[in-house]
Amino acid sequence: MNKNHNKHAQNNLHTHVISYCLTHSVCLFSCHKLQESLLSSNSGYSNYRGVLNWCVVMLVLSNARLVLENLIKYGVLVDPIQIISLFLKDPYSWPALCLIIVSNVFIMAALYIERKLSVGSISEGTGTFLHCINLAALLFVPAGTVLILTSITPVGGVLALSVFTILFLKLYSYRDVNKWCREIRHAKARTLSRSHSCPSVHKANGTTGYTHVIYPANLTHRDIYYFIFVPTLCYELNFPRSPRIRKRFLLRRLLEMVFLMQLILGLIQQVSPPLLPVLLQVPNHFIWLIFFYWYFHSSMNFVAELMQFGDREFYRDWWNSETIPYFWSNWNIPVHKWCLRHFYKPMLVKGVNKLGAQLAVFFLSAFFHEYLVSVPLKMFRLWAFLGMMAQIPLAYFVGRFLRGNYGNAAVWMSLIIGQPIAVLMYVHDYYVLHYESAAESTAA
Repeated sequence: MNKNHNKHAQNNLHTHVISYCLTHSVCLFSCHKLQESLLSSNSGYSNYRGVLNWCVVMLVLSNARLVLENLIKYGVLVDPIQIISLFLKDPYSWPALCLIIVSNVFIMAALYIERKLSVGSISEGTGTFLHCINLAALLFVPAGTVLILTSITPVGGVLALSVFTILFLKLYSYRDVNKWCREIRHAKARTLSRSHSCPSVHKANGTTGYTHVIYPANLTHRDIYYFIFVPTLCYELNFPRSPRIRKRFLLRRLLEMVFLMQLILGLIQQVSPPLLPVLLQVPNHFIWLIFFYWYFHSSMNFVAELMQFGDREFYRDWWNSETIPYFWSNWNIPVHKWCLRHFYKPMLVKGVNKLGAQLAVFFLSAFFHEYLVSVPLKMFRLWAFLGMMAQIPLAYFVGRFLRGNYGNAAVWMSLIIGQPIAVLMYVHDYYVLHYESAAESTAA
């Protein structure tokens, strides 16, 4: 009886389902719907991690083939002693390191100028004049030292001038922010908040464990040296701080730094010397990509973690750049923030139009690129300067005629081709200047 009842109920349910489907035109067996293919631009799909991994694997394999051919043809060219000679001519003479140590004089000068200004011992005009002398000396004193001393190697000169250039940008920011603080104090503001010194950045978690500093209590040795060592170029009275030091994170970054630096030096020694035109090929670009990760991710995160510096935005998605300006404003965030805060916006306030301010930023960047290359090499060819200024018409062309993926491809082509050409020009000129002339004199 129960079996018959259950069977009758199932038949009734089946009848009702069929009736519902027929009434509402619904098919229970449908497996299709209106949708786009994943690779279509209208699909909204953006997770291409597998494709990215494939590109990385292909890049590694293609470079591995070139390295293997290089090893077979030229043998092992990696020499640790030669690496040391890049930094030192004489193991008992460390001129670049001594020059870096001297930089503390300029740091102290900036601090004591600000202390005098904070108590009114000197006028704003006098303080500005003293800061200008200090900042000018930061650029000219090390440059003159590198040009005069023959004991400084080109690599040592690059390291020393890089440190002084970073100090120049930092102390310029230090002077600006303290000046803004005095202006606020003179306007009878009760207290200073971080938004006064950098309104675009908000406090991060972990800052509550530190005392909130107001001007002029920030004018201490501890404060200025903390700013000197943290990976930023823009000064603030109260930086965002992380709550603790993550030891595992710190160790991972340290291991990355050591391994990648050895890899970069090994690739430079093994791939570059045998044949200079190889600089125009993939290995040069591969070395540049490794250097980006080593410096902007591993090294900067290591220092930030050690100093408990909370703002870790050292780069953005420059690899997705569809225009040249987007690349330059996203691949080096510390420099971009400095240019925007201390150079570009002040020029707009003074009445300069946007185009003029943008051209001035490119000109400043071109100057420092040439400064960091020509002075250590002790030859002035302006290839780096011209390469940077050439970005202006290239930016116009890409922005005007290329869009989307075509623009991104143009940016990548400029990176793959443009930078190696500039490197090759300097290598060629340096070789002609130092080695061919020496060979001719020897032959004579």
